[in-house]
Amino acid sequence: MQFENSREFAIQLDKEDKLSGYRDKFIFPKVNGKEVIYFVGNSLGLQPRSAQKYVDEVMKDWAELAVEGHFYAEKSWWDYHERFSEKLARVVGAKPSEVTVMNTLTVNLHLLMVSFYRPEAKRYKIICEEKAFPSDQYMISSQVRFHGYDPKDAIVEIKKRDGENNFRIEDILEKIKEVGDECALVLIGGVNYYTGQVFDMETITKAGHEVGAFVGWDLAHAAGNVELKLSEWNVDFAAWCSYKYMNSGPGNASGCFINEKYHNKKDIPRFEGWWGHNKERRFLMEPEFQPEPNADAWQISNAPILAMAPYLASLQMFDEVGMPALIEKRNRIVAYLEFILHEIDKEVESTFEIITPENQEERATQLSVFLHGEGRELFNYLMEEGVITDWREPNVIRLAPVPFYCSFEDMYQFGQILKKGILNKQKVSN
Repeated sequence: MQFENSREFAIQLDKEDKLSGYRDKFIFPKVNGKEVIYFVGNSLGLQPRSAQKYVDEVMKDWAELAVEGHFYAEKSWWDYHERFSEKLARVVGAKPSEVTVMNTLTVNLHLLMVSFYRPEAKRYKIICEEKAFPSDQYMISSQVRFHGYDPKDAIVEIKKRDGENNFRIEDILEKIKEVGDECALVLIGGVNYYTGQVFDMETITKAGHEVGAFVGWDLAHAAGNVELKLSEWNVDFAAWCSYKYMNSGPGNASGCFINEKYHNKKDIPRFEGWWGHNKERRFLMEPEFQPEPNADAWQISNAPILAMAPYLASLQMFDEVGMPALIEKRNRIVAYLEFILHEIDKEVESTFEIITPENQEERATQLSVFLHGEGRELFNYLMEEGVITDWREPNVIRLAPVPFYCSFEDMYQFGQILKKGILNKQKVSN
């Protein structure tokens, strides 16, 4: 399609958009009395209007049933987390038995590493990407130290080539092969949080298995954003937060994937608690742990029902729409945003360097833009004008036009605000 940088063209794209009606199902903050242009669904998704209803249901049940809500609420609490399994399985490409919801993301990665980072005398190294999200860096380093190893020796970082913004798949595969039988675990973010690069998870997983390592994925920026086939790719484990593209609310519950080949095992290393115990015998208070026959065996404590309610509300919409439709719009709206950026770049004689890969197979919702010659002053201007975006040092803004609630007209209007901000600065400078 030949794009045009005009409001009329953007409005026409919105009319053709099969998902346009979902925009009204979300609540937008306002700046100066107008709904914002929201580009930070990669940090915190907007609130679904239905979330309040789901939370109110729990509050009502708590008020009217108290402890009996565990069994007699319409959505009983004792098996509340089970309502996620089938819907989440469709989002991440798994079997319902392989997914569960519990805790928060880094907590779950720590718990999963109990099962999947089991260093031995020779096989003790972890491969991750250079400058992973800080929480992953802290988590991996602390796990290595806990097992008595020096992070400088046990952690192997895959690096970008000098002068390049993104990782090359051949470099990742070569590093896995080089570490070889010293590699205990490959643990990478499925989508790089800084550049928005999507990794070839299938190929990397296969390479890790070929050297005898476990392979896990932090899917914080991938779940609800990219096509995932965790079962088909034979991934060992994965975890993701729910508050970014999945719109569950700040700091909310995490999802987990544990490959079915690790189910029904009593001897697998695992930190255990009563919510992972055989559901039918959970309230018999038996002294010996009997694991659930699925990913729920990794559950530890009672499900946080109030926190999970908004997640269930959002997940209902994912199930209605389906990932293929979301990805179709994602590709189109990101391509239009990319076009707008290049057009404004020409008009203001500035230089925007999009450091996210051009190849559609290597990117998803996010475009990371290096603002050469601009600075935080421009970011502040955008925020004041109701463009909610994200600043990352040294000079990058991350733009994530989430397909559920961002419009093509948003992309056009953003371009006009960006253009005005740069021209105003140039006028003052002159």
